[in-house]
Amino acid sequence: MKRTFFALLIFFSSFAVFAQTQVQGVATGAAPLTFGKSASAGAGTELPLKKASLFSSGVGYFRHSGVVPVSVSITLPFNDFAVNDALKSLVINDSEAANPQVNYPSENTILRTLQSLKIDLSGNPGIADILSNLTGAEIQVSTPATVVTPNSFRGRIVAVESGLIRYTGEAAAPAVTLSTASGIRIINVKDIQSLTFTDPVINADLSRALDLLAANSGSGTRHITVDLVGKNRRNVDISYVIPTPVWKVSYRLDLNQNKPFLQGWAIIDNDGDTDWVDVELSLVTGRPVSFIQNLYPPYYVNRPTLPLSIAGIAQARTHESAYGIFANDSEADRAYSMADGVYESAPAAATAMRTKSSNNLAYAPAPAPLTGGVINTAAGASAGDQFEFTLKKPVTLARQQSAMLPLVEGAVTAVKALVFSGAKAVYGNAIHPEISAELTNNTGMKLPAGPITVFDGGTYAGDALLEFLPENEKRLISYGEDLSVSGNTTNEVNRPVTSVKISKGTMTINRSVSNEKTYIIKNASYQSKSLIIEHTKTNGATLKEPAKSDEETSALYRFKRPLAANATITFTVKEESPVVQQITLGRLNIDSFASYSTSGEMPENVRAAFSKAIALKNAADDQQKTLADLTARRERLLDDETRIRANIEAAGNTSEQGIQYLTRLAAIDTEIDAQTEQIDTRRAAAEKAKTDYDNYISSLEL
Repeated sequence: MKRTFFALLIFFSSFAVFAQTQVQGVATGAAPLTFGKSASAGAGTELPLKKASLFSSGVGYFRHSGVVPVSVSITLPFNDFAVNDALKSLVINDSEAANPQVNYPSENTILRTLQSLKIDLSGNPGIADILSNLTGAEIQVSTPATVVTPNSFRGRIVAVESGLIRYTGEAAAPAVTLSTASGIRIINVKDIQSLTFTDPVINADLSRALDLLAANSGSGTRHITVDLVGKNRRNVDISYVIPTPVWKVSYRLDLNQNKPFLQGWAIIDNDGDTDWVDVELSLVTGRPVSFIQNLYPPYYVNRPTLPLSIAGIAQARTHESAYGIFANDSEADRAYSMADGVYESAPAAATAMRTKSSNNLAYAPAPAPLTGGVINTAAGASAGDQFEFTLKKPVTLARQQSAMLPLVEGAVTAVKALVFSGAKAVYGNAIHPEISAELTNNTGMKLPAGPITVFDGGTYAGDALLEFLPENEKRLISYGEDLSVSGNTTNEVNRPVTSVKISKGTMTINRSVSNEKTYIIKNASYQSKSLIIEHTKTNGATLKEPAKSDEETSALYRFKRPLAANATITFTVKEESPVVQQITLGRLNIDSFASYSTSGEMPENVRAAFSKAIALKNAADDQQKTLADLTARRERLLDDETRIRANIEAAGNTSEQGIQYLTRLAAIDTEIDAQTEQIDTRRAAAEKAKTDYDNYISSLEL
């Protein structure tokens, strides 16, 4: 047995899609594959759909199986929206057809094909338009005997015109002008009972055009044809993946029984134009990578336009050295083998592959495992994180119909509880806890996400939502609020200092931020309850009280507490998180030092060190203030000296007033000299005081 894999493959026919029909929704579902007429088999034999797998990711895997005659042409109908996926995933399993051929009408060339024929049927033309486009062609025309005599003759089309023949009370009708053996004849198109073309090429093109239109006339349906050539009757499988409606699931949970009972139903849709008859149906849940690539329409690469190389001087150019796999061999003669990770010769690369069939798949059947050929698929690994539900009996579902099928049922573990959410509780506002059940999946199956209708006390109790639930995992579901229970919360935040360290002029203060949240919950009913308190974690904090939680998620702590009838409970959750504060001591002012030195949070040695720092800082500041005062006094004396010199120049130094100015100038000079000496002394003292302060701060180690 050989297996041939074709995904975007082999042979692209010159046919194209004539009308691009816009279709809302998803692709046509799987349809029976019809064998075309062959040398050894008649038309109409179907390759029935045997297996379908619907994925929660919005695609479906379909496999058709059956016995085929010697050589067949199998037609696969697809919605135009599904052709890209079909071309990407098509797999053919045939024990004899080593060189199958896959043809399909490409998206934009059927119009060109119709227009290239001698008889152009593009645009849905009328008979007058058809004849007008065939000017010069010979036709055999038949008319009623009462209209034209003789009523059957041959002629070549000269023209088709309007308004040449009128009937009383009728609008002008088109007429065809023919050149016949007996002369020119004008015949109203409405009077032509029948006509034939005498040119066999036109008749052949007419038949081909009608075949093209018929093959592409249905609601956006496109056909892919698989031609298989063999010598014996044999089994053939054809499979593909196309878009399908996402299958859904809904559950019913009965809490009123001695042991809670869960029932799940799958909701599926056959949105195609073909009935499903006794199909093995699998429903797969998971999240595989799935995408669409535009393989269907022809793709053209923009190329530069270069001048004609007619004459002129050849331009010199250099060539880079070749490298890589194809440095020494022709790329056209080689093909890549994904199985071996090496390039092989084209004949070896074309070796067909065989599918290993299985009736008891544990996981989703991606296109069947390929072994022994050019491509290996990872059948087990690619589906390992998914879960498959295979229905026990074949499914029959009419086209464009939906169905709800039993998926899973059985006793489960479910414990009723009230869930009080700390995230929803706002200080001062009471809220009600949610009526919930703690559901354990002991069904032996992975349960897909879906709604749950809950029944309790013999009646409807509410609706819940279930996220994907693996086997043996536990999950809370909530389906109502308990109005007989209410609660609120209070918060208290403390930031005590845990340690202080001073080194190299930097003070590091370590604090422990304590966040205490107290839950006050009152039960006003006569029944005791089981309560679960959900406390939102504080980022970076550690749980201190209670010492541990009953359950923990990435964002929540859960605490289980009994809630007695007509009782109120108070429950406190305390979390602590470290906070580090770093302060550069050299940037602190006196007030900041005074605040730290008197703070009860600071250790005694830190307070004493800061008291000394304050004294040194005050001394340095006093020296600096005195220096500033002396400098300001000297500046004023210099201003006075400048003013007196100007007065002496104005009054003259020999006048009585000038002599007085000279006496005052001498006294000011003496005082300036004294001030300068004091400033120098005070500057030295200020610099020493600042140095003492800086050295103390920088050398402080506590």
